[in-house]
Amino acid sequence: MNVVILAAGMGKRMQSALPKVLHPLAGKPLLSHVLDTARSLSASRLCVIYGHGGAAVQELLARQPEKVATALQEPQLGTGHAVMQALPELDDSVPTLILYGDVPLTTSASLRALVDVAGNDKLGILTVEQDDPFGLGRIVRENNEIVRIVEQKDATEAERAIKEINSGIMVAPTAHLKRWLAALKNNNAQGEYYLTDIVAQAVADGVRVVSAQPSAQWEVAGVNSKVQLAELERIHQRNIALKLLEQGVTLMDPARIDVRGELICGRDVTIDVGCVFEGKVELGDGVRVAAHNVIFNARILAGAQIKPFCHIEEAVVGEVSIIGPYARLRPGTVLAEDVHVGNFVEIKNGQVAAHSKANHLAYIGDATIGSRVNIGAGTITCNYDGVNKSRTVIEDDAFIGSDSQLIAPVTVGKGATLGAGTTLSKDAPAGKLTISRPRQVTIDNWSRPVKKPK
Repeated sequence: MNVVILAAGMGKRMQSALPKVLHPLAGKPLLSHVLDTARSLSASRLCVIYGHGGAAVQELLARQPEKVATALQEPQLGTGHAVMQALPELDDSVPTLILYGDVPLTTSASLRALVDVAGNDKLGILTVEQDDPFGLGRIVRENNEIVRIVEQKDATEAERAIKEINSGIMVAPTAHLKRWLAALKNNNAQGEYYLTDIVAQAVADGVRVVSAQPSAQWEVAGVNSKVQLAELERIHQRNIALKLLEQGVTLMDPARIDVRGELICGRDVTIDVGCVFEGKVELGDGVRVAAHNVIFNARILAGAQIKPFCHIEEAVVGEVSIIGPYARLRPGTVLAEDVHVGNFVEIKNGQVAAHSKANHLAYIGDATIGSRVNIGAGTITCNYDGVNKSRTVIEDDAFIGSDSQLIAPVTVGKGATLGAGTTLSKDAPAGKLTISRPRQVTIDNWSRPVKKPK
């Protein structure tokens, strides 16, 4: 099967310099959603018609895992004219499915149903009944057979009363399609070459026109404005939430979750309101994610708790660990089981072994932390000298007193203790107390300055 995706429109109503098909839905460009759906259909040839913002669209296509053919539509003279640009890329021996880069939520199941009903010799149209079909092409039937599609501006009053509308998505025998496109005329209110006019040609040629219907109206909803984009975002997020609920995930409010990628959940996972999941996120059995967390490309293992207002990016949280509130785990962070990372603690490229804790107000960068280590409030690893990143090693059972600075590269030995306020620039020996703060002095006969009266 050939698949042609029309993605040349300007999208004036988006009020944006970004091409319409590149605006994100659930963190992914509209066009990427359509490309993913097309690939799920095992398309033998895939061609994207681009126009406005062509360089940006081509840049997106260049990053695709498989090569995508492209064709430029310049100027834009309608949907029929757009499909004409793809003709050199099409295989005549298989049907051609036509999709739209700004219609992102059509499911593979609905498209397969359309392809199946059309077979190799019929023209298939994805249609849907709408209570308010204003502005959309109407499906005109005679004796229940589709005979043509009429656009809103060209329709009679009787035709405008029709509720069944054309989604624009269709599949056609490719050899017929090429002949029908060559015969299109632009004698209509818009002066454009309508793809829908091939329906009347199919009827004239004795090619049966059939239809299939999606499971819901939102499957064929397009994006022409930021309002419509926002509406589709909520529909898409609701669909994701329903799937999670069906899998047994507890969502405290299904209307207040955003998944911008892939969220994989084990059994008995609980997610509170306002959480954002980006990239690929895995939540193990029994994980509890409290309100207002942002988690990106991360693995949270079984039994872990993420308290409110944490930011976790490209990190691994071990089993039964407790994170937050207000913690930040940056890329390269790997926590073993039962690690506690408390409020206003930031870890970057740090590995922390089991049962260790940094409960508040600490920065741990480029560090290897052993088991049962306690890191006091205000502790930082000074890992960057302006040119190089150096590593701090804290071995098992060490105790780091509050307000300590560890100037990497440095090692704190097993069971060592750093006194509060220590600035460590040399290795601290195992099992010993190391302290570097100056001796406390009290200045006699000192008075605090007093402002002079004006």
